[in-house]
This record gives sequence, C-alpha cells and structure tokens, in this order.
Amino acid sequence: MVTLAALWLPILLSAVVVFVASSILHMVLTYHRSDSAAMPGEENILAALRKEGAARGHYHLPHCVEPKEMAKPEVKEKFEKGPVAFITVLPSGVPSMAKPLISWFIHCLVIGLFVAYLTGRTVPLGAEYLQAFRVAGTAAFLGYAGATSTDSIWRGQPWSTTLKHIFDGLIYSLLTAGVFGWLWPS
Repeated sequence: MVTLAALWLPILLSAVVVFVASSILHMVLTYHRSDSAAMPGEENILAALRKEGAARGHYHLPHCVEPKEMAKPEVKEKFEKGPVAFITVLPSGVPSMAKPLISWFIHCLVIGLFVAYLTGRTVPLGAEYLQAFRVAGTAAFLGYAGATSTDSIWRGQPWSTTLKHIFDGLIYSLLTAGVFGWLWPS
C-alpha cells in the first residue's frame, strides 16, 4: 500500500498538467467552438427573460413539478407545441474566467486525490511504470469522462459534444496516468 502523503507530487503535478492541457484544447484547438450555437431571435429572448426577471438558476421549459402533470392535455400541448428546453441563467455581467478556472484546477486536484487513493491501494510500492499507469489511467478516465454522457442522455446535449468531452477526458486520463507512472514511488 502506498500512502496519499507519498503521492502528493503526482497528485499536484497531474492537476497542473491536465490544467495546461485543457487550456490548450480549449484555447488553441477549435473543435469545441461548435459545442453551442446562437439562438434565433436572441435579443427578443434576452429581453423576455429580463422582463420576466429570470434569476440565476437552471430551468426546464415547459416545467412540471409532478410527473403526473405530463398527462394533462394542456401540459401535453405545451410540449407538443415546443420548444422544449433547459436554460441555465448565470449572473449578469461580462463573465470572468477566474472562478471557473480555479474551480477546474480544484476539480483536477480532487480527481488526482482519488486516483492516488485507488492506485495507492492497488499498486504496490516500486511497481513498474505500466502497472501504475493502467490503474491511474482507468481511475482518471472515470473521473474526467465517466459522467459526461449523462448530459446527452438526460439533457439533450448533442452526442457530438459529449464525444468531444469524452475525448478530452481520455487525453486528461492518459496525462494523469503518465505522471503517476513516472513518479510512482520505489
């Protein structure tokens, strides 16, 4: 068994490497630019949301509190008439990247911590590179890509976007595995 304290460097370094790689994937490569599109009539929709006082939150349109409401003819008509949408309203103002980037780095650290825990419990001290790489890579893949398909399953996100996020997660997990394999204590 390898303790978490013995794995502080791979935890930290893998988070830094993934953070840098994700910056490159999102700022230099352009394949994520097609993940969302402009809404037709954007100005009218924004004006309507402002007029109605849409506060920060996540909304489902049409909205039903109880599933049995779906059987009501007037609710069925709303769904048939459409559109059906999920809308997330953020605070007004020019978005700052500081908070999401800090949160993303903390997320990478947490994944590194869980990768270290699992790998430290299953891979012995002094193990070869590939042994640590396999376990760390599998755990990291589950952390970075394991739940991304739920957005397509439940929220209607296009599968093409989800597959791009899974590809990103594969890259992050390979980098994490490489760091853990390289720095595995002997």
